Amino acid sequence: MLLSSIDVLQAGILIVIGLLAGIINTLAGGGSNLSLPALMIYGLPADVANATNRVSVFMQSLTASRGFYQHGKIEASSVKDTFWPLLIGGLCGALAASYINVELLKPLLLGTMIAVSLWVVLKADTDAEQVRQNKSCFASKKALAATVVAGFYGGFVQAGVGFVLIAAFVGVLNYDLLRANAMKMVATLIFTSVALVVFIVREQIAWLPGLLLAIGSIVGAQIAVKFAVNVKAKTLKLMVLLMTVAASIAALAFCDYA
Repeated sequence: MLLSSIDVLQAGILIVIGLLAGIINTLAGGGSNLSLPALMIYGLPADVANATNRVSVFMQSLTASRGFYQHGKIEASSVKDTFWPLLIGGLCGALAASYINVELLKPLLLGTMIAVSLWVVLKADTDAEQVRQNKSCFASKKALAATVVAGFYGGFVQAGVGFVLIAAFVGVLNYDLLRANAMKMVATLIFTSVALVVFIVREQIAWLPGLLLAIGSIVGAQIAVKFAVNVKAKTLKLMVLLMTVAASIAALAFCDYA
């Protein structure tokens, strides 16, 4: 997407979408279900859209991680424990996404977004009141595998990774929901950093739309951190599902992948 192809209205739409994505990703996950189809509707091929989206994801993750850390919800020991499994998984996932045939990536991206949104709406809510003692990702093969797979998924396709990470941190590593949500942003920052390097080297990032999304996502992350503890997500889940389905249908109908 060239500079001359984005007018003021389109730029404003991308910033607003970035704002919404930043809020949704920080509070739970699924914000890329909005930003990815938007980039594809604007004409970016699936691989370039997938890479470009990581610019805003990186900025919102950095902003949210800093905010959660300032509120005492992130511990350095937890970051050190999960760093290498997430980094290695993210690198492998990003390389897979960078080299996969674009014709295969398009339906995979859209299908993943819809499937994850359905799962989020239909799954039972996690018990947010239960306080647990965190478990190291090296405590068992299952814990290590879950962490690496979460990193791989995040490196491969951002859409829905927040829910994958929450499932790993709460269901396998025994984090309480609030700290799992905070660590989810740190994990996203880790594997998005290495994914960005891959996509930059491969010259697959459209910087203008990526930076426009990032502007909105920074503000969205700042807003969301302040409300992360008490936010009610049920209505948001349904809205994300409906918007994802609509945007994905539009992307399938109108995007040019030549």
